[in-house]
Amino acid sequence: MSIRTTIVVLLAAVSLGGFLSLPAHAGEETIDQMIAKADAAPAGERPALYIRIARQQAEAADKLYQSGDANGGKAALNNVVTYAGKASDAAASSGKKLKDTEIALRKMAEKFRDVKHNLAFEDQAPVQQAIDQLEKMRTDLLAVMFGKKGRK
Repeated sequence: MSIRTTIVVLLAAVSLGGFLSLPAHAGEETIDQMIAKADAAPAGERPALYIRIARQQAEAADKLYQSGDANGGKAALNNVVTYAGKASDAAASSGKKLKDTEIALRKMAEKFRDVKHNLAFEDQAPVQQAIDQLEKMRTDLLAVMFGKKGRK
């Protein structure tokens, strides 16, 4: 390979590398935008939108707990429970995305069981409360999904 070809390839790689290194989140919505979108969405679309918010907050809570910020983790965890509850209520009332919402709630509860095991004892109680609330939401959704529907 000649020096000229090598230089052209390197320049192309650097140019492409700069283009590809744009932040992945540049086109993503902020939490406030996602909340506004979910609140304004038709009833059948709300469960998925609220779950998306809850998942994002779950990731934030996990990162905050990992970095040692228990207060920030607890605040994000409260948001998880809030938006998971909204997703659960929206799914139950609309009859849409019941299974998807239940699965997402189960995965979040599992995630926080793992998070809880890595926390100091005094920081575990709020996480356990959130797990219990997520499990109650799951149970309620399962009751809607498999409850008595006109059986005699």
